[in-house]
Amino acid sequence: MTRPTFDTFNQEWADKVIGRVSRSGIDSYLGLKVTGVEPGRLVCEMPVTEELITNMGNMHGGCLSALCDHALGVVMYPVMPVGYWAATTEFKTNLLAPVTGGTCVATAEIISMSKRMAVIRIDIENEGRLVMAAQGTCTIVAPKK
Repeated sequence: MTRPTFDTFNQEWADKVIGRVSRSGIDSYLGLKVTGVEPGRLVCEMPVTEELITNMGNMHGGCLSALCDHALGVVMYPVMPVGYWAATTEFKTNLLAPVTGGTCVATAEIISMSKRMAVIRIDIENEGRLVMAAQGTCTIVAPKK
């Protein structure tokens, strides 16, 4: 499959987010950390903490969905012009296996991108096994003049 090419890649932006956990918001609470960025591809990790494990002994699927949504949007920023922003329009998930501990790793890849929209594929692994497969759409929003 042919991957899209990108007119823009902001390495400075990528360098700024790699290894950083946000100080606020859901990404902070979940401990989401970007570990790799290249044009059209992003890798993000989330530790599976006690707070995220339900009484059934598994992590709630909503936590995986939050990781998915984060990776789905953030993968867009280094390939959009400065000042543009990405809004998740929709995403569909397939939960494939329960998560009980360790670390979840999301890999997001842009599979199609125009000036106004992008389609992104996201796979999430936990301890080497695929636990979620997803695909989503981001609307690309230009800055207001």
